[in-house]
Amino acid sequence: MTTTLNPPATSKPDGEGSVQVHLDPTMAIEEGALVLAVYGKGGIGKSTTSSNLSAAFSKLGKRVLQIGCDPKHDSTFTLTKRMVPTVIDILETVDFHTEELRPEDFVFEGYNGVMCVESGGPPAGTGCGGYVTGQTVKLLKEHHLLEETDVVIFDVLGDVVCGGFAAPLQHAHYCLIVTANDFDSIFAMNRIMQAINAKAKNYKVRLGGVIANRSEETDEIDKFNARTGLRTMAHFKTVDAIRKSRLKKCTIFEMESTPEVDAVQQEYLNLAQRMLDDVEPLEAESLKDREIFDLLGFD
Repeated sequence: MTTTLNPPATSKPDGEGSVQVHLDPTMAIEEGALVLAVYGKGGIGKSTTSSNLSAAFSKLGKRVLQIGCDPKHDSTFTLTKRMVPTVIDILETVDFHTEELRPEDFVFEGYNGVMCVESGGPPAGTGCGGYVTGQTVKLLKEHHLLEETDVVIFDVLGDVVCGGFAAPLQHAHYCLIVTANDFDSIFAMNRIMQAINAKAKNYKVRLGGVIANRSEETDEIDKFNARTGLRTMAHFKTVDAIRKSRLKKCTIFEMESTPEVDAVQQEYLNLAQRMLDDVEPLEAESLKDREIFDLLGFD
């Protein structure tokens, strides 16, 4: 079981200059489910990581729900083998009358029983992704689809940490940050840390750790972790089978067994088990931009 995380007793602003709307307590996800939010620099492999992690949890016998929070709605296609309709698309067909929807209209079963939802998003340049996330959770609660779920994974758009795309942090217990062993990825990770620490003032979300991805080495990540108090929970090197699995629209657990594939599968299983065990929430502190340049920049 995970550590019980409670929000602070007194409500504070989410951060200096914050104009965020606080989460309606009735929209909180039920106690008992482990809720994770996966963030990271755009294009770093969050959706592949999230889907493989969902598959790993399912392999451990857990009931898993993955929620894609990206307008391009491709978070779950390696689980479902297709681009499923988004919650917003479906709501538009019934003029946003949620009572007319059935669970099968917007929840799709994927690999090994993983349940998949794509929240979608507003048209480019309009609306707010946070509203879409809220509507998705509201719909799931109205249909009692969260009550018998063991693990919920939010796969969140890029490294955007505006209030809208930080909305999944209002629901999560832990945030996992996917990064590569390079300056740009770590710079984005530092910004995400700032968003998590801001949300932690009012919500139970805490830093869970780092997933090193597409990186042969982790020396730069290790240096950043040592300075800020982060920790690496899993390390995935540049493995061609992972790339091919996405092209084949499948998870790494469906690829032909080789020593390399077996090692990646085991690393995902180990990560899932670590998150199910009593994970110690991190009290890591982000760096100022200048400090990152000084820490990781060239001499």
